[in-house]
Amino acid sequence: MKIRNTLKLTNIVFIILLAALLNSCQKQTLDLQPYTAFSDLSAFSSVDRVELAVNGVYDAAQTGFYQPTPGSTVGETFRGYPFGAASIEQGDMRGEDMLNNALFFQITYEATYTISSANNVNQFMTLYTLINKANLTIEGVKGAVDAGIIPSEVGNAYEGELRFLRALAHHELVINFSRPYADNNGGSTGIIYRDFGVNADDKVSAARELKRSDFTVAQNYSRILEDLDFAESNLSDAGALKTYRANKAAAIALKMRVKQHMGDWPGVIAEGAKIVSGTFPSFSSPSGGWKLTATPEGPFTNNTSDESIFSIKNAATDNTSVNAALANMLGDPADPVGGRGLVRISPIIWSDSRWLCDDLRRTTLVRAHLGEGSAFSYKYRDVATHSDAAPLIRYAEVLLMLAEAEARNAGGVSATALDLLNAVRNRAVNSADAYTIADFADKDELIAAILFERRVELLGEGKRWGDIHRLALDPVHAPLPGGGVPAKVGTGAATSAMFDCAGTTVLRTVAAIPYSDHRFLWPIPEIETRQNENYTQNPSY
Repeated sequence: MKIRNTLKLTNIVFIILLAALLNSCQKQTLDLQPYTAFSDLSAFSSVDRVELAVNGVYDAAQTGFYQPTPGSTVGETFRGYPFGAASIEQGDMRGEDMLNNALFFQITYEATYTISSANNVNQFMTLYTLINKANLTIEGVKGAVDAGIIPSEVGNAYEGELRFLRALAHHELVINFSRPYADNNGGSTGIIYRDFGVNADDKVSAARELKRSDFTVAQNYSRILEDLDFAESNLSDAGALKTYRANKAAAIALKMRVKQHMGDWPGVIAEGAKIVSGTFPSFSSPSGGWKLTATPEGPFTNNTSDESIFSIKNAATDNTSVNAALANMLGDPADPVGGRGLVRISPIIWSDSRWLCDDLRRTTLVRAHLGEGSAFSYKYRDVATHSDAAPLIRYAEVLLMLAEAEARNAGGVSATALDLLNAVRNRAVNSADAYTIADFADKDELIAAILFERRVELLGEGKRWGDIHRLALDPVHAPLPGGGVPAKVGTGAATSAMFDCAGTTVLRTVAAIPYSDHRFLWPIPEIETRQNENYTQNPSY
């Protein structure tokens, strides 16, 4: 049974107030045992209760509520919002490499979203719910330290985890609701950054005073990095444990991603040096034991592999349901326990000749029915009980972020960047197909190869929108010349003729969205702007 307590506020639409602590029968992502309801005063009164509180914040990251009609509890369910599955599915559907095959994600896919369409509104709401739960729990953890219930080093480690989750949520907000850092060097309007919990009238007043106009994208990124610096300083390596809890490497890797979005290439390299060592082909982590698995499917056959730096846990007894689980939404309907196949691989990426026909990622990580004009990701496999973890940070992404930074920071074709690229790619292709320096006339060709490798390696993991967003104003490597969202294959319009790994013309009937179009960004939900005049709307909505 899942029970929530909500509080309707002027500045925050719906906030779950310590649901993991105040409700009996509340499920837990990391501890599935039920427990007795606590009062606010006793919520952090023992070591076990502090641990439960922190688990509850991970729970908010895994399965936030979903309202078909935002603002109404009619038909409300718990789904994979914001990070259990939704950020992956939404991140793919905003891009062109995964294909919408039904009405489920058509609004996101075709950019017909509005100020009240459910998917983008619920993502906004549950991200701020997660942030609020993190803030309230940080305050409770500090109180437990002051009361001598837990030692300060334990409290700091908990706070590190919570600030990591807070940073992750704020970054998801800024890349969906604000312009990229490259626009006006971070001077564009950001999102409201909340670093205190709201659970009483005085906090409501304080929250009401926050104005979106006071936050730039650059200020958002600065605050995100502050949280991640704290997390890095106070979290353990914990690599050998391979749990679903945030660790030092996760904080560093997320800093790499944030600095990548800022175009701070020396910064990405400096962070990468903390968790990547050795030389080609055995790049591994100097701490935590992070490394690539031997094959591309390794991270997906083992959710706690050496490559899985941070994932959101799902389990047979605690999952995101058929209407959210990755295996169900992306899975092949023809498998013995059939998926729904609502999010498919687009012929746009499948038919790109740069993706070699015998690449293992076409075979071991795809279920293809090319004669029927369909291909399905096989990264997520538990259709029956939906236990596949949501992979948010893999070591392969770390190596590719570092490769791009090295390539961009170099004067010519970077041998280091090439080695990092090959470390990821070579486990999927024949040795004769490995890249060499001679394959690239200049650094831009190498950067293009790295960016394409991201599309292939991270296909079906929700990373495409982040790249479209951050590269929009790149004069050479923008996914759409001049910036914007590339054109897409129409919903249900893929045919067998479009699926040709040697390269073919693919008909795109969903028009591209120029960067100047207001639809490049999601709108701030009407339910928020109606109640809070300080959360100003994005233009033209």
